[in-house]
Amino acid sequence: MPRNTAASVPALFPAPLPELEIRKDHSEAFPASVRHALVVLTDSPEAAGSGLVGLAQLKAALRRRGDKPQSLQQKPLAVPLDDGLLVSWVWLTSGQTSFQQQALLCKGLGLLLEERPSILGLRIAGPQADAVAGLAIYVALVNGAALPSRKKESHPALRKIVVQGVRPDANRLAAARAVAEGNTLTRTLTQIPPNDLTPGAYRRLLRSMARGRNWQVTEYPLARLRDMGAGAFVAVAQGSADPDAAIVRLRYKPSRPLKHVALVGKGICFDTGGHNLKPAKYMYGMHEDMNGSAVALGILSAVSRLRLPLEVDCWLALAQNHISPRAYKQNDVVTALNGTTIEIVHTDAEGRMVLADTLTLAARGMPQLILDFATLTGSMHTALGSRYSGIFATDERLAMLAVAAGEAAGERVLPFPLAADYDSALDSKIADVKQCSADGTADHILAARFLSRFRGDLPWLHMDLSASSNEGGLGALGTDVTGFGVNWGVQFLDSWSKNPL
Repeated sequence: MPRNTAASVPALFPAPLPELEIRKDHSEAFPASVRHALVVLTDSPEAAGSGLVGLAQLKAALRRRGDKPQSLQQKPLAVPLDDGLLVSWVWLTSGQTSFQQQALLCKGLGLLLEERPSILGLRIAGPQADAVAGLAIYVALVNGAALPSRKKESHPALRKIVVQGVRPDANRLAAARAVAEGNTLTRTLTQIPPNDLTPGAYRRLLRSMARGRNWQVTEYPLARLRDMGAGAFVAVAQGSADPDAAIVRLRYKPSRPLKHVALVGKGICFDTGGHNLKPAKYMYGMHEDMNGSAVALGILSAVSRLRLPLEVDCWLALAQNHISPRAYKQNDVVTALNGTTIEIVHTDAEGRMVLADTLTLAARGMPQLILDFATLTGSMHTALGSRYSGIFATDERLAMLAVAAGEAAGERVLPFPLAADYDSALDSKIADVKQCSADGTADHILAARFLSRFRGDLPWLHMDLSASSNEGGLGALGTDVTGFGVNWGVQFLDSWSKNPL
């Protein structure tokens, strides 16, 4: 029987975002083709104006439920009109955080999208309508995008979003489109089944994307990495039947970049745990262990679409962690690309191994900052759950810039310590460093300390993506796979490019 290769991946690749129709007329009524509409209030319903479609029915529904209008600031309300139009109402205020506003918009949209409309109306009303238009359009676009499905019966995707009541600022509208596209790319890649998204298939997709976006591509295949001495990466990849693992560098360089940044992403396309085999409960879903690479790629996509004045090197560590006679094992000692010898303690700590050599390559390009993204440790998930992601930074100002970007993007991050005295847990009697500790205590911190050995002396920020998936969605996203990190990354890089850090 022929092997199921990635021939089907293009069919699973992101469908285009829904079309946006920005109506320039001031009509209160939606076109007849719109049967589902989200109305976003930025002031009380009483102040919205008597001509707003469905306002009388909204007030009647609130009275019937015994709710005050302010309830719309916490929970959306969907009200059917006599003509068959279903209107979902939310109320955004300046006192809400970006995360709260996005979550409210997402819930309001969810009441409509569960009926699978092909056309969605979006009305934004009130004195702050223009200010929140970009956010509302972003949430509508990113939730309206179709994700991969192998179901025999498929339902029509959302084709169009009709926007009324505002004339969005061109820059905010472009940002909404670019970030929604980057997030959708990230979620799509993360959701593709592992028999379709092998390292080899991933590499072919990257080549195709690069041609369409004017990115430079450099691939470091397994044989080349072995010759270069990238023993940490090779140790993980050598257990796979197919020698298709590689480190891939994508480069975006505008004509006059202000700064130079390297993005590094963990791209383990499937993680069995190796010889320290995961139990079935924890191996299920391990095709998502490449999410860090997808986040880095989604950020690159958005940055290049927006033509931000940044030179970006995007380094993706693409491999699988399999069990086989050739797979690396406990007590092996391997030599990383920068000459560091590593004692293997646990073969399921493979992410830090492939990232070690990838960070070394990224540092050789002498960027002004390295950002890496990885679904790296279970202990970060234990520490934070799946609603925040943890970060480690070499500079407190860098960490605070990251926190501020998270607040603005609605993708919340929390800094963790990177203190050197944690290194004693990684002392080895036979090598320069242990890969991890045997007991797993504070593994998220030890993993960051381990990785810090491979960044050279460059400023560095590491994100452990505990929020890559959250049941029921998170913030702006109504899907379990969140694409967390893309909006954060664009916000962070935009701030960093203008900051003297």
